[in-house]
Amino acid sequence: MPNMTYYVAMPFSRTDDGDLAPGEAIECPSHTAATRRAELLARDPQNAGAVAFSRTGDPMMGEFSDAVVLKSFGDVPDDFAES
Repeated sequence: MPNMTYYVAMPFSRTDDGDLAPGEAIECPSHTAATRRAELLARDPQNAGAVAFSRTGDPMMGEFSDAVVLKSFGDVPDDFAES
């Protein structure tokens, strides 16, 4: 099976001690859809921020490359911040 690319939007919220915690990841059909969804998630007052990212790999083998950040909004962990 050829490699597939998955596009994801994921919100982050603040814990009681101020750390950022990931919310439920939402699979999206495209780069644009993931970016738009992340922007909307970041606007939700319950979220500190959100990120759109992609991962490419072989789902049959369960092997995927590292996440590629497409766009981040608001407060997200350093490893999800855009470079």
